[in-house]
Order: sequence, then C-alpha cells, then structure tokens
Amino acid sequence: MANVAFITGASRGIGRATALAFARAGYDLALSARTLEQGDTHQHSITDKDGKPLGGSLAETAEAARRFGVEVKVVPMDLLDAESVDRAVATIVEHFGHLDVLINNAIYQGPDLNARFLDLSPETLERMARGYILAPVQITQKVLPGMLARGQGCIINLTSGAGESDPPVPADQGGWGYAYGAGKAAVSRLSGILAREHGHAGIRAFTVNPGVVNTETLRATIGERGVQALGKGVVEPELPAAALLWLATRAEADAFQYQTIHAQPFAREQGIDAQPLEQE
Repeated sequence: MANVAFITGASRGIGRATALAFARAGYDLALSARTLEQGDTHQHSITDKDGKPLGGSLAETAEAARRFGVEVKVVPMDLLDAESVDRAVATIVEHFGHLDVLINNAIYQGPDLNARFLDLSPETLERMARGYILAPVQITQKVLPGMLARGQGCIINLTSGAGESDPPVPADQGGWGYAYGAGKAAVSRLSGILAREHGHAGIRAFTVNPGVVNTETLRATIGERGVQALGKGVVEPELPAAALLWLATRAEADAFQYQTIHAQPFAREQGIDAQPLEQE
C-alpha cells in the first residue's frame, strides 16, 4: 500500500514544489487548491501587475507529479467555504482510504490581508479567521481520526515570521498587517497541541516557517526587482519542499516538534539538498 500525502494549496509555489518532492519519493498525492485550470479567476485573490490571475494550477501540478509514476487525486477546495472544505476532504479520504501525511499549506491571500489597523474591516477579519483558523482545524479534524485508527500520521503546518514577531515597518511600507500576523500566529499554535494530545498515539506534528520564497505570489507582491534585491535572503520553493519531505520521512525529525522550524537554516544544518523536481 503506497503512502499518501494530502497537500493543500498545491496549484503553485511551495505547495506545487512539495507535491513534486513527495511524488519523487513515491507518495501518492491528494492535491487541493482553488485554481483547477490555468487562468481560473477567484474573488479575493492576488493578481499580477497586469491584473491577470497568477500562473499555476492543480491540473499542471498533477500532470508534473504523475510523471513520477504515482497516483494523483485533484480536488478543488476553497478555504473560505466550509462546505467546499468538507466535500474536498471527504472525497480524498473516500478515494484513498487512508492518509499518511497532511500538509496545511494553503492560506487566504487576499489583497486586504495586510491592511493597516484602522483600515481593517470586519469582513477581512472574518476571511482571515475562516482561512487561517477554522479551515486548517476543519481539515485536520477530518483527517486525524483515520491517522489515529492506523496509529501513525504526520501533520505539518506552514507558518510565517509574521505570526511570531512584530513587523519591522508599517503594513503600507512593506510590513505585515494585523490580520495576516494574527492568522499565522494561530497556525503556529496548532502543531504543538496536536503533538501534545496525540503524540502518544503515533501522531507527529511540525510547525515550519519556509522563510522568504520566490513564488508567484511574492513576485506579484514585490516585483522581480524586489525579489532580486533580496539576494541570498530568498530561496526557490524546492528548498522548503525538501525540508517538509525530510520531516515527514525521517525518524530523527521527532526531535524538532514543539518549536518553529525555520526551513532555510534547518536545511543547511541537516544537509538537506533542494534538487530540481521537474522530471527530464
């Protein structure tokens, strides 16, 4: 029986790279995101400088992953829609029968997320709560019982420095706003609770901060020149993807629970290589 990894937000960026890393390792995949096909449009989404949808789609990620000879199940899922989340997870669990790894990577990324405090609307905070608190809990609660029944499972939640520290500058000058910081702070608390309550039953849970990663969203936010200005401070998505695979598959990873793992220095310390993931 093949191992199965469920990766949310797999249409682009870190989610896509993670899907390919796990596919190369022989995992069957369950992939979710809002964007099923290239060019799909969605409310409350980030666009490029020309106002067009960002590149990437679930279909493209699935096609690339299948080249490694694994099974891939694609299920559209909108974190802001509780019924969509229910349907997606139920479909995945029914299809595979079991899940070995859950990676909560998807987030709400609307342009209002980093509004200044006095400009925050109740609607923005409600979307943040739905995308960063309710949806990850909803997904995990539906996946966890099956893992407990089998006596094993790995859950990885992706956080950000915004959830653990104050911004260096105001939100309108390149820092982060309250909504994003509060959302990621909630994400940072999930893994420790899961490990403390269910670690004795074979559940391993990790919190990972990927750092600054050269994704479609980052380029849309700060531009190509902004990415270049970051220099060595920005890495390609393959590096955090390799770190996530290492955590999910190595027994010695257990020692890194109950802390936030900073993917970039962690990869250097553990000798984790970020290999090109596209199959030639």
